[in-house]
Amino acid sequence: MTVYLVGAGPGDPGLLTVRGAELLATADVVVHDRLSAASLLDLAPAAAQRVNVGKTPRGPSVPQEEINALLVEHGRAGRTVVRLKGGDPFVFARGAEEAAALADAGIDYEVVPGITSAIAAPAYAGIPVTMRYSSTSLTIVTGHEDPTKSRTDVDWEALAKVGGTIVVLMGVANLQRISERLIAGGRSPGTPAAAVRWGTRPDQHTVRGTLATLHTHELSPPSTIVIGDVAAQSLDWFASRPLLGRTVVVTRAAAQAGRLSGKLRAAGAEVLEVPTIRIDDPADGGVALDDAIAGVAAYDWVVLTSVNGAERFCARLRDGRDLAGVRLAAIGPGTAAALADQHLQVDLLPERYVAESLLESFSPPAEGERGRVLLPRAAVARDVLPEGLAELGWQVDVVETYRTLPRHPSTAELDAIATADAITFTSASSVQHFVTAAGAAAAPPAVAAIGPITASRAEELGVAVTEVADPHTLDALVEATVRAVARGRSTPWDGTPPTDP
Repeated sequence: MTVYLVGAGPGDPGLLTVRGAELLATADVVVHDRLSAASLLDLAPAAAQRVNVGKTPRGPSVPQEEINALLVEHGRAGRTVVRLKGGDPFVFARGAEEAAALADAGIDYEVVPGITSAIAAPAYAGIPVTMRYSSTSLTIVTGHEDPTKSRTDVDWEALAKVGGTIVVLMGVANLQRISERLIAGGRSPGTPAAAVRWGTRPDQHTVRGTLATLHTHELSPPSTIVIGDVAAQSLDWFASRPLLGRTVVVTRAAAQAGRLSGKLRAAGAEVLEVPTIRIDDPADGGVALDDAIAGVAAYDWVVLTSVNGAERFCARLRDGRDLAGVRLAAIGPGTAAALADQHLQVDLLPERYVAESLLESFSPPAEGERGRVLLPRAAVARDVLPEGLAELGWQVDVVETYRTLPRHPSTAELDAIATADAITFTSASSVQHFVTAAGAAAAPPAVAAIGPITASRAEELGVAVTEVADPHTLDALVEATVRAVARGRSTPWDGTPPTDP
């Protein structure tokens, strides 16, 4: 098998290359750095072994020789190994040493370049490392050479005369000495300079100064240091995102968390996925659903109220011909989209994404209709819809399509929630199971709910809701989260009567 030396990029998981993601998906073993984005590990199969060999400045570290031996050991065992390294494996990293160790052992390896922080961190801080009419050269240099070397290979005085932009990696500890040598070489003390810590991550922080003053600020690694006229630029885009620096908890089931998490990350948030529910098969294994689908031609309508219900219903159809002559109703655009993915067009989508709005759109059975509605849904749900349809004269068959079961967060997850800024709830059951596992007091200061039913349940359980999404969609929930973080509990939800399904 092959050992893959994969550059993870500087921190933003979206900067991982397509090739890197492909390899992680097939890995048996992932040997990863401290600087790798934790969410990238989720791209590996659940059964893959994950080995943390990250080095900690002035703290415990795994010796490089042990890392090399580990890669050789797993490679010889015939496993697919991904060595996930922060940034690029060959840019001031020790990928070359690891590649040499593998070559000496006769083990195949492949290098997958990554985006280096020397380019990405300044870009995320609004600093272009070159500009067309100035700063037409770029020098990337390490500020931390191998301490066992008997010489220094960096002639800082000579670099000062080159001009252009200098990007220093791993230079915080030696920044004062570096600055003094650059100034001694002729670089102006007033040259703009900036240090970007944790570039591309939600906790990114930029300190600006000059070549003579930057080292006097409180700086910490890992920081990318930019020296040159470009460091005065502030073409900001990343730091202006509304949730930058905020941690938001997503409580959706693991299989569904990705869409909401992605939208929150796009708004700048650090996302902490802590599912409080899991979606499971119906108690009878789907026997009742299969029977209903076998006789679906006897119904006038199939009403689907959730994405889970739509996906599981469609998965048991042979194809769309089973629904010939049967009309489809859906609550919410997400449910309609799940049907569209199966090439099924809804006949009725209420204006508001709630059960009550669907009832307002329904008419009593017309002459010639069978008067039957099939309602595949969760094992536990409100009875507003079946009771309302029955009052209109429809015979409603409710079929259990899935179950929402509790998922108990780990101690580490609960500890992480304690430091979060906000939490999102997309269903009453997610609130219920969160409170059961952690208690109402564990909720972060800002609480955003997808709709009034979810919010009402939260309030009943002692969780103060800050904002409710309107309309009840994921996009609106992200907007509600932004408002909730900005306002905290200063103007909490006003208890609008519940109207969502």
